Amino acid sequence: MARFELLGIATIPGKGTQLRLLQRNDEFSIKIAGTTGELMNSRLHGSEDALATLACERLADHPAPRVLIGGLGMGFTLAAALQSLGDNAEVTVAELVPEVEAWNRGHLGSAAGYPLHDPRARVHVGDVVQLIRDSVSAFDAILLDIDNGPEGLTRKENDWLYTTAGIEAAQAALRPDGILAYWSAGQDPAFTERLKRAGLSVDPVTVRAHRPGKGARHVIWLAW
Repeated sequence: MARFELLGIATIPGKGTQLRLLQRNDEFSIKIAGTTGELMNSRLHGSEDALATLACERLADHPAPRVLIGGLGMGFTLAAALQSLGDNAEVTVAELVPEVEAWNRGHLGSAAGYPLHDPRARVHVGDVVQLIRDSVSAFDAILLDIDNGPEGLTRKENDWLYTTAGIEAAQAALRPDGILAYWSAGQDPAFTERLKRAGLSVDPVTVRAHRPGKGARHVIWLAW
């Protein structure tokens, strides 16, 4: 079996933790340096696709929807959102690590079909937390896949998005009748209750990492 080859290394701003991009044949992997597990793999993106499709299907009646995705990753959520939306949509991806954008414009982009080449796609290189804080009634949907879920893995600063203050800021960044969608590696009943206490209707949907019926069980919270 072929071995993974290192394609790139990037440092997460403000933390110093390194991301490592690896490739084996047509398979890509991103790992956090110094750990044994994977952060993401190009063969396991069913739940990333679901994050986009479950939220964007609710925007079918919007003539020109504006969507924010927190985290570019390997581009699968962006690709699924663009596939689900019409020609007048605009999808902004906030990505903290500049090299991740460069990777997606290079070899890694082939995994998701180069969604950054789509003219409806925009990249905001910076912290999605700050972008949400600075936005008022700007988006019809906000899709957050920036970490492992309510318990941050790569940056403790990400935890704020799952607090009451973070939820309220995300609500303020939505347009009327907008929807929030959060990806998580697992269930978190306390976060479900936190969303409800913010006055939101909540639907935690269990999805599979690989495809329907295959792979680990992940969770998508839809809140509106």
